[in-house]
Amino acid sequence: MQDPLRMSIDSDTSNLYRGPRGTAVKILNRVERSDAYLDRLLETEMRNTEMNELDKGLMNEIVTGIVRWQMKVDWVLTGFFHGNFTKAETNIKNALRVAVYQILFLDKVPHSAAVNESVEFIKRLRGQKVADLVNGVLRNIVRNLENIRYPDPKEDKIQHLAVVESHPNWIVKRWVARYGYDEAKKLLAANNERPDLTLRVNRLKIDFNYFLNQLEQHQVQFAKSEYLDFFVRVKHMAGIGGSEMYKQGFFVVQDESAGIAVQLLDPKPGDRVIDMCAAPGGKATFIGEMMKNVGEIVAIDRYETRLNLVKSACQRLGIANAHFVAADAATIQTAPAERVLVDVPCSGLGVLSKKPDAKWKREPEDLIRLVQTQKAILENAAKHVKPGGVLVYSTCTTEPEENFNLINNFLADHPEFIIDNASQFVTPRVVTPEGYVETFPHRHSMDGSFAIRLKKAP
Repeated sequence: MQDPLRMSIDSDTSNLYRGPRGTAVKILNRVERSDAYLDRLLETEMRNTEMNELDKGLMNEIVTGIVRWQMKVDWVLTGFFHGNFTKAETNIKNALRVAVYQILFLDKVPHSAAVNESVEFIKRLRGQKVADLVNGVLRNIVRNLENIRYPDPKEDKIQHLAVVESHPNWIVKRWVARYGYDEAKKLLAANNERPDLTLRVNRLKIDFNYFLNQLEQHQVQFAKSEYLDFFVRVKHMAGIGGSEMYKQGFFVVQDESAGIAVQLLDPKPGDRVIDMCAAPGGKATFIGEMMKNVGEIVAIDRYETRLNLVKSACQRLGIANAHFVAADAATIQTAPAERVLVDVPCSGLGVLSKKPDAKWKREPEDLIRLVQTQKAILENAAKHVKPGGVLVYSTCTTEPEENFNLINNFLADHPEFIIDNASQFVTPRVVTPEGYVETFPHRHSMDGSFAIRLKKAP
């Protein structure tokens, strides 16, 4: 039999989940109950909501912050909650998380406001009695903020880091084993920082220095990239994200690590270039820009919907030499090319600062499954490289199984390919002694990534 309370909730969700904090609970409920990606849920809500810009900013901060710091927030709540916090009703869990995140991390929000908003939300949802219990838990946390104890590193280093830096135990364990405790701690901490945005200026449409003047006029703080010409780091996009400059295709949001992979490919005007996994189109459009629209780009992606993202990116940025093929990169057959980019689907463990939900969705078994897919795509891509041509394999992960280990195995089976040292094409600051690119958030202040340039015998 259906719960009449649940039916009334569903019929009046717009009133129930109102304001930035109520909307935050709604999105967190969806993240927990489905496989939906956090960034897409936020994007939809930002587009459809009637909240003002300030409230949208607060809602975005709360949702992203809770997903980023969930292990730490839940540790605190578990210590104060009456009963088993993990088994609490989803709405109550997320209302409590919303309050505790503000108490722990947002200095500008008074504790009383954070508590009252969540208590009022629960009151609308479940009545006064449950609201009183929630109020008691939250006020107890506020009173005891200085006395909260986290796992002792002397007793369990992994558990301590997992809670304090809010990452799953299996990731912490593997990174401590690989990098050592101190280095792993720096990497985990870097994943929890709010990331800067990096813009690639589209030189097909605008002069770089003129673009910088435009940023100054929009009062956008920026710094030129230390690693790539024509890339700019900005703290925020207010006033430019929805601007005419964006619509006219003067820039694209692209991490430096993605730009480095394209630099490594070094496409020239007149080349035929195959981008094996092209969506959402950042790399394909940079290839087109470097080719000055002369030559041919074959942009491949498995799904038509994702390929449409590449098409619209090309249209906005004025890339006219690409054509689009919906096909599986592991099996497609097309004419060989001078240059082939293989930016494979990966675990995404290098981009956790931008996609914090990924760390909670990944399991160790995913790496085994992904490596099989990556191998299959790489094998097929290798067949499409002309003699004397170039293949660049890249990922946005830091994991050796998906990166150099996989390439080592590939090279053992393919003596016709050799490593072409990356330092000839990109800044040596991101190149390893073995000649491939490896970047880390805590070392380079960009996404964790891997890219290697392989040359095929003539």
